[in-house]
Amino acid sequence: MYLISLEDHLMAEPENHTLRLLREIRGAIGALDSKLGDKIASLDSKIDRNQEELQKRIDSIRQAMLGESVLGRYATAEFDERLSALEQRVSALESRG
Repeated sequence: MYLISLEDHLMAEPENHTLRLLREIRGAIGALDSKLGDKIASLDSKIDRNQEELQKRIDSIRQAMLGESVLGRYATAEFDERLSALEQRVSALESRG
C-alpha cells in the first residue's frame, strides 16, 4: 500500500495543472497551425488566380496596342500615298501654268 503525504499531494497538483495547461496550449497551437495552413493555401490559390488574370489583361492590352500601331501605320501609309498623289497633281498643274 502506498501512502502519499498531504505535502506531496499539494506539491504534485501544480505540476499536474501545468502539464494540463501545456497540453491544452499544444492542442490550441496545433489547431491554429492547421487553420493558418488552410488560410495560406487559400491565399496562394487566390494569388495564382489573380496573377493569371492580370497576365491575361496585360496580354490583351499588349495585343490591342500592337493592333492600334499596325492600324496607325496603315493609316499613315495611306495618308502619305494620298499626299504624294496631291503633290504630284499640284506639281503637274504648276508646270502647265
